[in-house]
Amino acid sequence: MKDAIILSKLKKLSKENIVSFHIPGHKNGKIYQRYNKKYFPESILSLDVTEIPGTDNLHNPEEMIKEAQDQAAKFFEAEHTFFLINGTSTGNISALMTVANPNEKVIVARDCHKSVMHGLILGGLIPVYITPEVSKESNIPMGIKPEKIEKAIVKNPDVKAVILTYPNYYGICSDIEAIANIVHKYEKILIVDEAHGSHFNLSEDLPIPAIKAGADIVVQSIHKTLPSFTQSSMLHVKSNRVDIERLRFMLMMNQSSSPSYLLMSSLDVARAISENEGKSLMKELLESIDYFHEKIANEEGIKVLDKNLIGKYGVKNIDKTRLVIDMTKLGISGITLDKLLRERYKIQMEMSDINNVVAVCTIGNDRKDFEKLLKALINIKKEITYKKIYLPPFFYHVPKMKITPRDAAFRKKTAINFEESIGKISGEYIIPYPPGIPILCPGEEITDEIIIYIKSLKERGINIIGMDDVDLEKIKVI
Repeated sequence: MKDAIILSKLKKLSKENIVSFHIPGHKNGKIYQRYNKKYFPESILSLDVTEIPGTDNLHNPEEMIKEAQDQAAKFFEAEHTFFLINGTSTGNISALMTVANPNEKVIVARDCHKSVMHGLILGGLIPVYITPEVSKESNIPMGIKPEKIEKAIVKNPDVKAVILTYPNYYGICSDIEAIANIVHKYEKILIVDEAHGSHFNLSEDLPIPAIKAGADIVVQSIHKTLPSFTQSSMLHVKSNRVDIERLRFMLMMNQSSSPSYLLMSSLDVARAISENEGKSLMKELLESIDYFHEKIANEEGIKVLDKNLIGKYGVKNIDKTRLVIDMTKLGISGITLDKLLRERYKIQMEMSDINNVVAVCTIGNDRKDFEKLLKALINIKKEITYKKIYLPPFFYHVPKMKITPRDAAFRKKTAINFEESIGKISGEYIIPYPPGIPILCPGEEITDEIIIYIKSLKERGINIIGMDDVDLEKIKVI
């Protein structure tokens, strides 16, 4: 096991007291010394360096960055690992631009992150959408069935790759092993946006990591579920199907030419912590989560997503570290619960929808955090005045794509009355939460069915994003 490689070398370099005539402009934190450390700790600033002798180069690593990336690849069981200082978004974009050329097709899960859509636009790619199953009880997006992917490949034999999200925001995992087998059966490439699953290799009680399941390219937000700095991620490759040199070029093109050494060192620190203590820390976390489930099970009306869903709606597994809490039976929406937890109990959840609040639990949490959440939920339950919440069944089919996402991005758009947009081509997204699956994407045809459904959601207070006009009185069309 190796300790943090980049951080230790940066600390050593910072002690050399080099006179700086290079960027960054704060000169190893010297400017801030004038203000008696009023703004930033000197120890951090001395590590904010650039490409000079001894610091290596992210885009052509030969020394400490290469060693750190190689150590990360070993830990995550990949053949190649690349540090990302522009987040998982840049990894998704670069991966898509690596595996397909302009005007070539890629199978895309409709519940993908917006960065995947940006990759389609920048790469000039043509999406073939597939949709996840949706729970009838909660409207939460569930898994993507392997047979649905096979059907899409058979219908579109010229597709170059498949890109999926695993797990989704609610911790739901599709059968990624079966999917990988199908994708490779037809000699395609599988890209997995594993932004929320970088911790999976810390315990056998968690879902299988996508890289172990057979994915070719996996992109992870180390800053989300492991302890690196915000905006730092990793891209892993374990495949002979991926053109590594083309991937290096796309990463160089899409990432900053002045990468942050603080972000890179934090990735290396997160790897070191995970490698040296991660399994014991995860064991403690899972014990705390089990404690929370045991206690909350005695509270009637408070529902927490659990493994009973496995085997339904294409769900292969559920991430135990993701708590999805529903109190709608007691008459409180997820949005209201989120607000109460923050304002009354100083507990900030990750996100909320009309039914649920979602908590992201990591090895940075301790037992006291769960005790506070448990106490807050029980107190809120006592204060509730019953009010029935009605969520309309999720309506979905992929609208007809009239022009490609790239064409839609660059075409001139005009705002017109939403109810008068039937037959027009959308220039915007319409995404209801839940389930977070776009009803409409740029370049797709607006139908009367879509308008009726969206009006129904608005009347019930469902959060809808993606449009400039948040009230959705008007929509931009091509």
